[in-house]
This record gives sequence, structure tokens and C-alpha cells, in this order.
Amino acid sequence: MLQYLMKKKARKINRKKGVKVMIETDRLLFRPYTMDDLDFYASLWANQDVIRYIGMGKPKSYEEAEEHMRNRILPEYEQGLGLYAMVYQPDNRLIGHAGLIRQTIDGQEEVEIGYWLVPEYWGQGLAKEAAVGFRDYGLNDLKLNQLISIINPNHPASIFVAKKAGLFYDKTVRLHVGDALIYRVTSTEN
Repeated sequence: MLQYLMKKKARKINRKKGVKVMIETDRLLFRPYTMDDLDFYASLWANQDVIRYIGMGKPKSYEEAEEHMRNRILPEYEQGLGLYAMVYQPDNRLIGHAGLIRQTIDGQEEVEIGYWLVPEYWGQGLAKEAAVGFRDYGLNDLKLNQLISIINPNHPASIFVAKKAGLFYDKTVRLHVGDALIYRVTSTEN
């Protein structure tokens, strides 16, 4: 399912699109965000359906989204982490983002698999495809021992995606935004 692009194929895509492709799955392509994607990124944060179960569930203004992209998203790429723009290959359209994000849970640094999609692409298995792609990248390529997903307990679709991606319920924690479920996957190489 997951294809890590060979250098020859990646160069071909880079010349054609002018961007570095990080991960490609059957239907999705993941590439680093750039400031040219700010309108799309801000539209995700402005969409109440998309962010309802993210953090406090509050939209961000365009300016807040820009600050978040500059200060939180773009700097993470240096270490292979971060949220990557998700392109639906059949129509070459940005439809969300996914990736690996640093989080602190109960005083411990963890790496979370995160995924957001615009509503018109929900229910097609794309979130699972993204989660599996970044699960494999985190465990196999980055050699992380484990990954988590932080899930709002009122969001059954995210629980379903986590389970389908091979994560198992670990615990419930109290975060500044309320209770959250921690789903976890551990490397089998340890």
C-alpha cells in the first residue's frame, strides 16, 4: 500500500510539480506545506466541521492560521515530523493534511499520528490510508518505538480510523481541553 518514492520517481515528480513528495499511498500524495498553501490551510481551520474535535474545537482566523503555519508547521519538517499537505491523486486536489506531531502526554513526549480531511472526502477510507502511511513511516523509517493518536471521546469516526490503522486503546487522559482517548501502536521490532 505505502510506497516510499524512489529517487528517480521523486525527481520526476519534483520537476513536474516543483515540490518534494514525502509519502505516496495508493490514492494520496503527501508533501510539505509551503506558504503558498496558506489559503487552503486557513480554510481547514475556518471549517467548523473539520475542527470540531480538534483541541477546543474553535476556528482560527486567517492571521492565526498563518502564525500557526509559520511557527508550528513549517519548522517541524527539519526533523521529519509535522503535518504534510494531503493531495488526492485522482484529481490532484488538496483535501487535508496528515503527519506526525510532537505532543506531551502525562509529562512524556509522544509522537501523534494526526489527520484532517475536508468533509466531501470523508467516508472513503482516506483518513485510514493516511494514518497507515504515517504509522509505517514513523515506525519503519524514523524508527520510533511507538506512536499515538489523541482522540476526542465524542468522535467515533476517529476511533474507527485509529483501530483500522492498527492502534489500540491505551488510556484516557485529562488535557487542557478536556478528556481525550489515547490510542497507541508499538513497533514490533523492539
